[in-house]
Amino acid sequence: MKKIIVLLCVALSVMVANAQPSAVKKAANSVFTLTTFDKDGSIKASSRGFFYGADGEAVAPWTPFVGAATAVVVDANGKKYDVSTMMGVNELYDVCRFRVGGKGVSMRPATKAAKAGAKVWLANNAGGKAAASAMEVVKNEAFMQKYSYYILSGKVADNTLGCPVVDDSGAVLGLLQPSETDGDSHATDVAFLDTVATTGLSLNNPVLRQTGIRVDMPKDKEQAALFLVMAREQSDSLRYVQYVEDFKRLFPTELDGYTALAQVKINAHDYDGAMSEMRDAEKNVQDKAAAHSEWSRLMYQKLVFQPDSTFTKWTFDNALEEARKAYSIDPQPAYKHREAQIVFSQQNYAEAYDMFMELTKTKLRNGELFYEAAQCKTQLKAPAQDIIVLLDSAVAACQQPLTSLAAPYVLSRGHLYDEMGEYRKALKDYLLYDSLMVGRASDVFYYTRYQCEMKLKQYQQALNDIAHAAIINPSQPIYLAELASLQLRVNRFEDAVKAADLCLNIAPENTDSYIIKGLALIQMKKKEEGLQALNKAKELGDSRADALISIYK
Repeated sequence: MKKIIVLLCVALSVMVANAQPSAVKKAANSVFTLTTFDKDGSIKASSRGFFYGADGEAVAPWTPFVGAATAVVVDANGKKYDVSTMMGVNELYDVCRFRVGGKGVSMRPATKAAKAGAKVWLANNAGGKAAASAMEVVKNEAFMQKYSYYILSGKVADNTLGCPVVDDSGAVLGLLQPSETDGDSHATDVAFLDTVATTGLSLNNPVLRQTGIRVDMPKDKEQAALFLVMAREQSDSLRYVQYVEDFKRLFPTELDGYTALAQVKINAHDYDGAMSEMRDAEKNVQDKAAAHSEWSRLMYQKLVFQPDSTFTKWTFDNALEEARKAYSIDPQPAYKHREAQIVFSQQNYAEAYDMFMELTKTKLRNGELFYEAAQCKTQLKAPAQDIIVLLDSAVAACQQPLTSLAAPYVLSRGHLYDEMGEYRKALKDYLLYDSLMVGRASDVFYYTRYQCEMKLKQYQQALNDIAHAAIINPSQPIYLAELASLQLRVNRFEDAVKAADLCLNIAPENTDSYIIKGLALIQMKKKEEGLQALNKAKELGDSRADALISIYK
């Protein structure tokens, strides 16, 4: 009898030791099954995870998301949620945070780390049935000075990876991860996941770019604004609109979201929708003046760059009215600048000139104002020297030493000198422009400089520039024809033939090239071939060919 009592006591003690606290079982209700899918809808990977945070925030291993196009989670009650956005990832520790389209039962974090020798629980939930397995902390390794990386006793099943490791109170300590050995398991401190977040540059994050699930908008306003700018450059139109809507939801009193969505609608020719968006902005945003100014800017840019005779609701008068409203609320020079630009577009050049020049006396003073004033004088047919003075001021108002921001003003001055016959001054500005653009000038620029150099009989420089223009835009036959002509002029006959042939490859009926080729071949003592080229020009109707053939036949 005594022996039976002892056995019962031992059995009872084992049961107590392995009893699962109710708080642990309750914590298991936060566990879900994660499934990720390829673009074709086939299953890519599966794991466990758990809800951690407000508004559908969740955590899980990162690996299942790599290469995935979409993902879903199924909670303890069998309810399915789509994974909507990735909130952050750490590839080294194979953990990530994300948001789902709904709210699950969120776990609460433990207030203190578990020490070596402490008993912990692995909470799980399968088929709606909560379960927990007792484990022991073998070792607590600190990382980043304040987070815990737990080494736990015992090997666990693969289908528990991503489950929470909790204390007796059901508070989560870490996220279970695979081990490289057979005798233990690992868990990463859940507090570390609070640091895994998106920033304004997250769209450039090469790790996040491994998944097709879109990135969560940062919660910091400045970071979110930067994120929106990056999204415009990198995202497809549908995803960009989703990001804009995210921004508006998070920051309903900030202007950026309204203007971004209005611009999307303008690009789609939904002008009424854009107008409605900006009217909402004027009602909701804190900075009313900025809202009126941005609405003015959008109308102005549409009228200048996207003219549409079928849509007449927007006019320069409407844009001017909004700009003046902005200035009446907050008399900033930038708002007056918008007024002046609209007045210019209304062809009131004298009034616009006075406005631009008045603005040069404010803190807004910059090269653009003098440049715009010069454009007014050009339209008013002012003497060229008066315009040169304004362009000189535009360049002088720029940051010194000059940067690419001054390049348009330098180029404009060079063009004007060119028109005035001041070719050396023009070439000096062309050289400065090329330097400021650091090799990013267009083929048209090099063709223009070539023409100026030809007037100055600087043939070597002209050869370099017309060749450069042809390299930048090899589909433009005039560059190759001009190159061939100049090579003929400086007695580079073989090069002239090669350039002419290149031109004829893309423009088989370019008679200039046939004539140049013919003359070059004749100079190379290839008279018969040269006459054939001249005859081809004649066949194509070039009246110059007959006279040349009569001279050389």
